[in-house]
Amino acid sequence: MSARKQRQVASDAGLSKERVVAEAIRLADREGVTGLSMRRLAGALDAGAMSLYHYVANKEELLDAMIDVVFAEIELPPEGTDWQSAMRQRTVSARQVLARHPWAIGFMESRTSPGPAHLRHREAVTACLRKAGFTVLMATHANWLLDVYLYGFALQETSLPFDTADEFADMAEDVFLPQLPPDEFPYLNESAAVLLASGYDPAEEFLFGLDLVLAALEPLRTST
Repeated sequence: MSARKQRQVASDAGLSKERVVAEAIRLADREGVTGLSMRRLAGALDAGAMSLYHYVANKEELLDAMIDVVFAEIELPPEGTDWQSAMRQRTVSARQVLARHPWAIGFMESRTSPGPAHLRHREAVTACLRKAGFTVLMATHANWLLDVYLYGFALQETSLPFDTADEFADMAEDVFLPQLPPDEFPYLNESAAVLLASGYDPAEEFLFGLDLVLAALEPLRTST
């Protein structure tokens, strides 16, 4: 056996499905999934491309495993508290996880072979809503509404040209306001002035909207 082949075998021997999936997630976090391929992943692992197929059959199976890890990172709605607090905690956690893995937003609902963490998550969310008194149909409506809000907000956040309240303030003052003549855009100028003076933080919008959604769902319960 050649020295190169010996090195390759030694490298491949350190592989596991967990390591393959973890490296794929690391690459996706950094570069997105568009350029993720089995060959690219093998290079990052310093392994032979064909060796990866011992752990995942193809890219679709790899994506299933990656999404299952993402679901595993999301806190389940805790028991022993009211349903709104439980779903609020779960949804806030999901937003934080998706901020770490923005590539996953478009894949969370598209997998047809959900993994164990994915299924545990779905079961826990449904159980929380059903135990709170929602009928099966209303629990389904509530789940859809909460997830649409979550994924929509997470997707919008990925396209914002600022990350913090300070960056928002700087951009509003230096970039947006100069494009808004007061006589032509009086209400936008008024809004900008009030928001800048109040130290407005766009990150708070998520909780504002989430609490409105949860409050709107409360009367749809059939029991307490």
